[in-house]
Amino acid sequence: MTSFLIALAVLVGGYFIYGALVERIFKIEPERATPAYSMNDGVDYAPMATWRVFLIQFLNIAGLGPIFGAIMGVMFGPAAFLWIAFGTIFAGAVHDFIAAMISLRSGGLSLPECVGEQLGSGVKQTMRGFSLVLLILVGAVFVVSPADLIAQMTPGVFNKMFWIGAIFIYYILATLLPVDKLIGRLYPVFGFALLFMALGLLIALLLGGHEIPMGFADGLTNRQPDADKLPIFPMMFVSIACGAISGFHATQSPMMARCLKNEKLARPVFYGAMVAEGIVALIWAAAAITYVGGYEHLQQYMAEHGNSAADLVKEISSNWLGAIGGVLALLGVVFAPITSGDTALRSARLITADFMHLNQKSIWRRLLTSLPLFGLCFLVMLIDFNVLWRYFAWCNQTLSVFTLWAATVWLARNRRAYIITLLPALFMTVVSVAYILYAHRPEGFGLGLPVALTAGAIVAGGFLILFMRFLRRREGVCKG
Repeated sequence: MTSFLIALAVLVGGYFIYGALVERIFKIEPERATPAYSMNDGVDYAPMATWRVFLIQFLNIAGLGPIFGAIMGVMFGPAAFLWIAFGTIFAGAVHDFIAAMISLRSGGLSLPECVGEQLGSGVKQTMRGFSLVLLILVGAVFVVSPADLIAQMTPGVFNKMFWIGAIFIYYILATLLPVDKLIGRLYPVFGFALLFMALGLLIALLLGGHEIPMGFADGLTNRQPDADKLPIFPMMFVSIACGAISGFHATQSPMMARCLKNEKLARPVFYGAMVAEGIVALIWAAAAITYVGGYEHLQQYMAEHGNSAADLVKEISSNWLGAIGGVLALLGVVFAPITSGDTALRSARLITADFMHLNQKSIWRRLLTSLPLFGLCFLVMLIDFNVLWRYFAWCNQTLSVFTLWAATVWLARNRRAYIITLLPALFMTVVSVAYILYAHRPEGFGLGLPVALTAGAIVAGGFLILFMRFLRRREGVCKG
């Protein structure tokens, strides 16, 4: 219990201490007009109440990540709790906040445009394609998985294909309608439900007489049954993505940056939403390991349930939270992924509109921009779900690498303490490269771990050299 409370204190304290430091380094300007006012179009740019923006941002970035990802990731052992706590504070929340602030200062530009402004036109083109691929993957993944779950709840009435169609129709509406009409009204409800469920589990953990077997006394050894094939580094750092750092978040932040009323609200909304997600991930990781009674029991439970966390989520929620918990579990397991899929496609529309310079005021223009995206998403849904998920996980973390390096360059150009993004950029570069080289085929290249780690370190070192050359050229220009 003590270890859990310390991890929880690190997350809460990190928001107030390190979050305030990051805000000070960036130098927010409360008097500056935000795009919500200066570019208000009533569709994508519209000022919204801060509590709504926070809950929408939280649900945008959360989905099933801090629930399923945390449960699967905790099987690596106590190291998972450290990664959730410190990864959230020093990597994920910094990543989300800086990405949102750069977009805010650039008129609400989408992620590829912001990254391209810092890293060059070649990277911009790569990011445009890479971001769209990731977002279409998210849209496809989060149609199939909730449709399958709802179909299991309605046997003999509506099958999986019916629910795929129903969810896809909802996605179309959420992508096309003004942000405050559907998303602005539904998301706060679901966001509150997800937070309420986490709070209920936290109370159950603290007051229910449970012993949380986090296992720090036995060291940070890998608790996976096949630890040789699934080493903590780099595998755990990709398995636990949304609960620590996720590149997908940077595609969502510009959407809410277009609705923020004042820059002074950026830390509570963007840094705060990531910390809230880290807390949810911490609670679910602890709840899973506590409910089943230890790492070995969790491995056995997952093996008996096809390595799906959905049954465990529903079981914990129902047994610890009662009838209300069952309803909240339904919201979490079914609606959380849906609310990530719809905003993924909306973000894809915004990215496409930005690089094609298409005004989105007219609904017909929005439809024209979105039709190819809907078609691609439908085609991707035909691919095996397990394959989709594996590539999504790697694409997700690789996108965070681009974002962190762009943030580092922006901070350096503006003479800010770029160390806050440089260190996580180096770390995530090694993780991303090592993962794709080590992961077994067809997901990765299936190389040996020493080779993969060495290659990751070399790539990170190469990026660092390029960055130092950029600094020297910049200093030379300034002196000249």
